[in-house]
Amino acid sequence: MVDEASMEVIIEEVQSKLHNINLFRENTARFFETHPGLTQPLQIVHSVKSRMKDLVHLREKIQRKSSPEDPITPENIFDRITDIAGVRVLHLCQSQFTLIHSAIEQNLDSQDWILYEQPKAFTWDPESQNFFADHGLSVEVRESLYTSIHYVIKPREDSPVSCEIQVRTLFEEIWGEIAHLVSYPVPSDSVFLKEQIGVLARLVGAGSRLADSIWRTHNELSEQ
Repeated sequence: MVDEASMEVIIEEVQSKLHNINLFRENTARFFETHPGLTQPLQIVHSVKSRMKDLVHLREKIQRKSSPEDPITPENIFDRITDIAGVRVLHLCQSQFTLIHSAIEQNLDSQDWILYEQPKAFTWDPESQNFFADHGLSVEVRESLYTSIHYVIKPREDSPVSCEIQVRTLFEEIWGEIAHLVSYPVPSDSVFLKEQIGVLARLVGAGSRLADSIWRTHNELSEQ
């Protein structure tokens, strides 16, 4: 538990960096919105959403992640909370992720971005686990049925500024928005709701596979 006086010092430290964090968020979003390989001739990236975490939710997250054994302080806040800025990249088909992942890797290779931590794929689906593992991603199975790929990037290695990039399909975004509505930040205790969210996750998985099949068929017909 972070006491109120300590919390205010932490928040002041965050506020002192908010301008630079927000600039990095804007530039990261623009990278995906304007990247020629992701927008032309086929619209690989459907849409991009970005946000700055509001201070109310930031305070709540600091309280959740801080402990007497491992407290969050003004000195480590930017190491412990890396999603103050967030960019979400949405695409239609899982197979399109390959091109998005490649664009991110190219920007990392050129050192325009620096990875703060290894990218991670969150999923519950066995086929998706294999797909993401084949891209060299660490895969974590979530009992909550959450599905998304997370990257945490910085403009340079010694910078306190970071941005979390989430990549997911539109189907997964719909599931995420609904699950977030009923189960965040505190998971619902309703067995009925949990069952419904589970059914929706499986519908999303089926929809994603059908979307990929339609995409492949379209490309094959276009090449004939």
